[in-house]
Amino acid sequence: MSDLAVIGGGLAGSEAAWQAAQRGLQVTLYEMRPQQMTPAHVSPWLAELVCSNSLGSNLVDRAPGLLKQELRRLGSLVVASADATGVPAGGALAVDREAFARMITDRISGHPRITVRREEVTTISQVGDRPAIVATGPLTLPALAEELAALTGSEHLYFYDAMAPIVTVESVDMAVAFRASRYDRGQTEGDYLNCPMGEAEYERFWEALTSAETIPLRDFEQQDAHFFEACLPVEIQARRGRQALAFGPLKPVGLADPRTGERPYAVVQLRQDNQAATLYNLVGFQTNLKWGEQERVFRLIPGLERAEFVRFGQMHRNTFINSPSLLHPTMQFRGREDLFFAGQITGTEGYVGSAASGYVAGLNAARLAAGHSPVSFPSTTMIGALCHYVCAGGSGGFQPMKANFGLLPPLDPPVRHKRERYAALARRALDDLERFLAESGVSFGCQGV
Repeated sequence: MSDLAVIGGGLAGSEAAWQAAQRGLQVTLYEMRPQQMTPAHVSPWLAELVCSNSLGSNLVDRAPGLLKQELRRLGSLVVASADATGVPAGGALAVDREAFARMITDRISGHPRITVRREEVTTISQVGDRPAIVATGPLTLPALAEELAALTGSEHLYFYDAMAPIVTVESVDMAVAFRASRYDRGQTEGDYLNCPMGEAEYERFWEALTSAETIPLRDFEQQDAHFFEACLPVEIQARRGRQALAFGPLKPVGLADPRTGERPYAVVQLRQDNQAATLYNLVGFQTNLKWGEQERVFRLIPGLERAEFVRFGQMHRNTFINSPSLLHPTMQFRGREDLFFAGQITGTEGYVGSAASGYVAGLNAARLAAGHSPVSFPSTTMIGALCHYVCAGGSGGFQPMKANFGLLPPLDPPVRHKRERYAALARRALDDLERFLAESGVSFGCQGV
């Protein structure tokens, strides 16, 4: 019997297994492929990239680049493997996807303290009473999903993403938008940002929205198309009639435009999405539009002409837990200290975000086994901010999130210019990471591949 079981051999599971093994644990990594494939995977390799071969920007003054730099400093297997198998991609880090997956598979399989078992895990009890990390990803199969629902409570397990876009508050034109709650019923004054529309502005927006291009659903998502009725994309609502939105998510009742004192023809409301109040989501705007179309169409909304989107709306098959109700920022399950979750099932979006949560889970599983307290990274670092977000959530209901600078606490004093501010946030993050490592005694799991 090993010291730790890791369920799932994707990016998060591979990173978690490596970090725990590098710190002395005997690890069994369970991966069901190739005996049991998912609709999205095509190979038996660990850490297969099922979509793009790009891991995002490599520039440190971009949020994905900062997260990669932090993980390099920490000794990430995933990032080191990506660096070793990179292909030309300008300022991004893209990889030869087969070489990347093969390298991680070889490193994991060749590790003296990791045993890879190719079998499907349908219950957590199947791996015994030992500590475990669940990193089964967004396509967790039904048997284990039912087990997770029983463990977490079915109300805390979701099977689809129905995400609305999120923008930075600083990119909203406050000469147009205004703070208010309907009929002044907010818990505090101005719980929502409101973008008012006149009739002509609404008509122009409706025409653009109903004619915009959408993302085709894959076969296994079309099989579950009934989901869309319960959480309908805004563009489908709009196609039901010209006034469908004006009497739906854009209804203006209980609001008055301070510029005129009158009720607008329609209103798009934005709701605070993080505790720092730097990010806001578009209420009721879950969408399946292509990302470029989202920028084009949603910037027709008055006040959002220069909106900076840190997350676009999405609708696709994706199993994830309600992490703010279930996890600590150490990635520990609140109901059992030796059970950890990692990867997209926790709501950390993107390849590198998944690896980051896997790193934290593997590190803390090893620390717990050694009799040390698990650690959470500073919220001023990107790895810490991402884990704090998914384990604290926003005020409008939890949805998965990728790395972005809006997750980090503001600078004091503030820096006005965006690029200078991002560079300053990155410097602070890396400085704080160094201090954290010196003070916590966290060791490195991998000094290159």
